Amino acid sequence: MDMKRSLAAAAMAALSTFSLAGSVFLTGHDPDFHAQLGGNAVGAQHINQRAISYIMDAAFNPYAAGGATKFLFVESSITPPGGHTDGEAGIIASGYTAGVNYERHSAADLNAELNLLGFKYGGIVVASDFGGILTQAELDILNARKGDIVGFINSGGGLYAMAEGNGGAHLTPNGGHFQFLPFVTVAVTLDQSETGFTTTAFGQSLGLTDGDINGNASHNIFTSYGTLNVVDRDAAGDVMSVAGRGLVPEPASLLALGSALLLLRRKQK
Repeated sequence: MDMKRSLAAAAMAALSTFSLAGSVFLTGHDPDFHAQLGGNAVGAQHINQRAISYIMDAAFNPYAAGGATKFLFVESSITPPGGHTDGEAGIIASGYTAGVNYERHSAADLNAELNLLGFKYGGIVVASDFGGILTQAELDILNARKGDIVGFINSGGGLYAMAEGNGGAHLTPNGGHFQFLPFVTVAVTLDQSETGFTTTAFGQSLGLTDGDINGNASHNIFTSYGTLNVVDRDAAGDVMSVAGRGLVPEPASLLALGSALLLLRRKQK
């Protein structure tokens, strides 16, 4: 009985490392590109606006409520290769002002800026790697700082990340797409025209319409996304965007919880 109680306590201790999370919005669209280029700039601008408003909503983001109203925009400083553009231009076209609403940082100083999450920044916005110019250098730093990013989200911060899949000029050839969030797997890189895409009821609750998500191009779909809600789907029913507020499991916590529950189950047999 004492062993069972000890194992149950270990499981509860693992669960206690989870706290109320902030907000996450992930998309296979690249509205940083299409907010200024493409057939439906207004729709892409709406995606950016709805996503950034969602992750920076002071009613759910204590950092934004406390005055950290800027977001950290992560993108390289390379000259955009063919098929890409400077994604910051799409952020500006969506109504955000550098130095006021956000700061842009590349691999050169990204580690230092990530140390300021929750102090200077209430959220992170990650550029696309096809359309925008996120490179492997930035992605590797984000992935290496996974624990810090998850901790930031679990304490109320927000994160919005756009399409990743190494398309176009192949700026992220070593992969690791979206792996700064451990529960997300991008199973398929899929470049397609946005025709016949549909928003879910949840997506509509965020203020998005079918008109916003059609008319440009998209570059990946999601097949695993934890407990996040589906925002929109492509014509084949594949998941294009997900978002949600809730608990983001940290890898170490998941391991501790899983081990404790496995031992408890064995002892009960």
